[in-house]
Amino acid sequence: MALSNATLQKIIQTDEGTELLVQEANQLGSALARQLATSQIRAIFGEVRRIEGDWKIDPKRAHKNLILLKPKMAYRAKRERGKGVEDLVAVLDPAIDLVQGNEENFTRFVEFFEAILAYHKAYGGS
Repeated sequence: MALSNATLQKIIQTDEGTELLVQEANQLGSALARQLATSQIRAIFGEVRRIEGDWKIDPKRAHKNLILLKPKMAYRAKRERGKGVEDLVAVLDPAIDLVQGNEENFTRFVEFFEAILAYHKAYGGS
């Protein structure tokens, strides 16, 4: 379920990737709806929202917390039953690397994650 690095780069690091963002989020949300509970996604998304709030106050610290989210996601992926969290982390982990401390990239990352969550719910994710 992982996306190619070129696809993720276009989504996270360019403004031209909006249509691709929606297309890929649609596919991911659809696939994850069958294997992932909303609470599993929301646990990770809640942490991203907290980081987003910190970004305006202290971008350096927020970026550090974003990087530190990677081991938390890896732990959650191994702890949870099923492959859903693992598949989500396989997409989010390399996407986090592409943020590179850049606020615009981080905003696109959040938009991508929001779109995945929205499609997950639209496709019946519980």
